[in-house]
Amino acid sequence: MAALPYMLRRGSLRKVFGEEACEALIPIAEAVPVMAQPSDFWLEKLAPIPAIDPGEAQIFAAAAETGLILVSGDKRALRALKDVAGFADALAGRIVTLEAILIALCESLGPDEVRRRVQTLTASDKVVSVCFSAGSPDPQDALLSYQQSLATEIHPLVLWDPRQGGGA
Repeated sequence: MAALPYMLRRGSLRKVFGEEACEALIPIAEAVPVMAQPSDFWLEKLAPIPAIDPGEAQIFAAAAETGLILVSGDKRALRALKDVAGFADALAGRIVTLEAILIALCESLGPDEVRRRVQTLTASDKVVSVCFSAGSPDPQDALLSYQQSLATEIHPLVLWDPRQGGGA
């Protein structure tokens, strides 16, 4: 059984994002297939790293093994992952951050529309709060700054660049 539908019904996500948003996401979450178990080859590299919890290890290993896009907001885990042999090559350009997603959305919808749509996230996400605050005239510049800072910190891992267009 996948955990996300449960988390949307009864978990902390409901408190963070609200009932209405979670109810709308449940059918989507139920339609997402459960991730296949990755091989020990990738998992064993991650097991001794305290900054990467078992769930993250599963996701990182599966993405490396299958060529899937990795969407992660856990910067601490990405900082730890940068030093693990083989992951930089296996995930090159396929690590997608929340900042990258928001940059792409600003490009397609416009920053004012994205600002309107992310208002519910401002209370729970510091980056979103700062970038989309009333004092931030250009959220894209702020998001790019966060994205570039992280890219430098996690080198040799390579983040997906939303300015390049296309898929990760």
